[in-house]
This record gives sequence, structure tokens and C-alpha cells, in this order.
Amino acid sequence: MPHLILASASPRRRELLEQIGVHFDCRPVDICEDPLQQESACEYVTRLAQEKALAGLEQAGGDSVVLGSDTTVAIDDHILAKPANEDEAVAMLMQLSGRRHQVLTAVALAAEGKVEVCCVGTDVEFIELDDARCRQYWRTGEPCDKAGAYGIQGLGAVFVKSINGSYSAVVGLPLMETAAMLQKFDIPLWQPN
Repeated sequence: MPHLILASASPRRRELLEQIGVHFDCRPVDICEDPLQQESACEYVTRLAQEKALAGLEQAGGDSVVLGSDTTVAIDDHILAKPANEDEAVAMLMQLSGRRHQVLTAVALAAEGKVEVCCVGTDVEFIELDDARCRQYWRTGEPCDKAGAYGIQGLGAVFVKSINGSYSAVVGLPLMETAAMLQKFDIPLWQPN
């Protein structure tokens, strides 16, 4: 049975894989996450997920299967990555205020001679926000490492008016699609601890 490696330090992705009973090791990889010129949000996360999976496979070798994933927020054809500071986070949140945006998560699985990638988009609508509430949210520390400066699985959930699509993809890993891909790579689900 092949061994699964998660090429990510994300605690959310670890929790989601554990939720479906998958055994894996975490071995984060370091790649440049800057978007390329004219790259769509789906192209961006797909490229990053694949680069992470392939970098992890290069490190691991053997009969390993490596899962790479990336999530971003997109609105008006703009990619909203992780905010660099409070003002950037507030600007992102105000851009999302009272509007619908898309969260895109790509998953890539790589093994020797085989790579599979998918991108899942989910529409999320926010309530109206104001500057003071956004700054208060920033001070909780939650938005610092989140694409679009919010976490739907945490305190940021209070901003979400509606969601159309995969909740787990917004958190960081689309579970239905990931499970189907894992089965193609002979990685079993629902394994006892």
C-alpha cells in the first residue's frame, strides 16, 4: 500500500484528512506562491498544488503518494492571497463586504509517473462589514494566515451570509474530490487509528 504524504503545514488540511480516516505524514514544502501575470485564480491554485505535490515527491521518493493543495479567494478577477498586514486584511475584507466571491481550492496527487489535479470553486456571500469590525477581527489573529483574510471554520464564520458549493474546500481541502482521487492512488479511507 502506498504511503501518503501531505506537503503542507496547514492544520486545517491535516484535520480534514484525519476526518476521513486517512493515514499520512506531514512534510511541508517551500515554494514561491506569487501569482503569474494574467494567471486566473483557478490556474494559480492548480499550479501551486501541483508544484507542492511534485516538490514533496522529489523529497520523499519511493512508493509515496504526495498531496499538495492550495486555496485562494477571488473577486472581480483579483486573487486575494494571505494579507501582509492589518491594513491589507481590512482592505480585503471590505472588498468582500456585502458581496459574493469565490474560494478556489486545488488538490494535486503525485506518485512516480502519475499526477492528478482538480480545482474546486465555491461561492461565498458576505454580510455588510465596516472598518471597525474588520480591525477587531484582525486583532484576534485569525486572518493573518488565511487567503482573503478570513477563516470560515473559525471566527470569520459570522461574516458568511451564504455558501454555494463545498464547505470543506473553503476550509482548505474539498473532501469529496480528494477522497475520489485518493482511491485512484490506492490510498484507503476510514482507516482505524
